Amino acid sequence: MIQALRTPDDRFEDLPGWAYAPFYHQRTDGLRLHYVDTGPRGAARTWLCLHGQPTWSYLYRRMMPIFVMAGHRVIAPDFAGFGRSDKPVDEKAYSFDFHRRSLLDLVEALDLRNIALVVQDWGGLIGLTLPMAMPDRFEALLVMNTTLGTGDAPLSRGFLDWRDFSNRNPDMDIARLMKRACPHISEDEAAAYAAPYPDASHKAGVRVFPNLVPDRPDAPGAALSRRARDFWRNAWAGRSLMAIGMKDPVLGPAVMRSLHAHIRNCPRPLEIADGGHFLQEWGDAIAHKAVETL
Repeated sequence: MIQALRTPDDRFEDLPGWAYAPFYHQRTDGLRLHYVDTGPRGAARTWLCLHGQPTWSYLYRRMMPIFVMAGHRVIAPDFAGFGRSDKPVDEKAYSFDFHRRSLLDLVEALDLRNIALVVQDWGGLIGLTLPMAMPDRFEALLVMNTTLGTGDAPLSRGFLDWRDFSNRNPDMDIARLMKRACPHISEDEAAAYAAPYPDASHKAGVRVFPNLVPDRPDAPGAALSRRARDFWRNAWAGRSLMAIGMKDPVLGPAVMRSLHAHIRNCPRPLEIADGGHFLQEWGDAIAHKAVETL
C-alpha cells in the first residue's frame, strides 16, 4: 500500500462556482482517485476533462456547465496528488505510467464511451496517449496549450523556465500563481486552487510533475509519446478542435502550432488573444465552440 495524505473535506466547502458532489475510484493499490461526474449518465457524449499542474478539476468549472446544457455527461478527474484525490507522500511514487494507468483504469471502470477528450498542460502530456490504447472509446478531441513529451525535440525555453521555478519553490504559492496567470479571476477563485493543499507535505505531486516531462529519447514516457504522435498523425479519425491561449509563456503559440501539425484533419486553431496558459479560465467561448463543432 502507498502511504498517502487525504485533504480534509471541509477544505472544499463553499468554493466559488463549485457545487459538485465528489465521486471516487479506488485503485488496486488503495489510493482513492476523485472525479466529478455531472450530466446524464446515459448521454450520447461524455467529455473527459483532464487538468494539469498545479491545478485540479476546479479548472473546468466554466466549461462543464456548457457541456451539460448541451445534454452531455462530463467526467473531470483529479490526478493522484491533486484536488480531492489521495496524495502519495513519497515523490518516487509518481511516474508517467502511474498517472496514465490511473486514467486508463478510470475509463474502463466507468465504461466510458463516445468520449470527447479535453486536455491542457499535463492533461495533454498524459491524455494524448490514451486514445491509441482504446481507440473505440474516443470520438473527439479538444486540445488546449499542451504538448507531447516525445523526447526527440528540445523543450521550450518557457517550459524550462517553469520547471526551474517549480523546483525552486517546493511549497509553491498556488493561489498567488493563479491570480498572476489569470488576472480576471477573483481572490476567492484563486484561493480555491490552493484548497487541496493545506501545507507543503500535500504538494508532492505538484512538485514532481515538471520533472516527469520526457526530455530525452529514452526518458520514461518518451517512446509511448512518440507512438501517440504517430497515432494522431496517421490513425486518428475523430473530430478535433485546438484552442490556443496566445499569451501563454510556457506552452504558447509556437508549441501548439507544432502539435497542430501532428493532429490529422485538425482545422485551423481557435486563437484566444487574451488567453494565458490556464486557458480554461477563458473557456466559456471555447466550450460553446466545441459543442457546436465537435
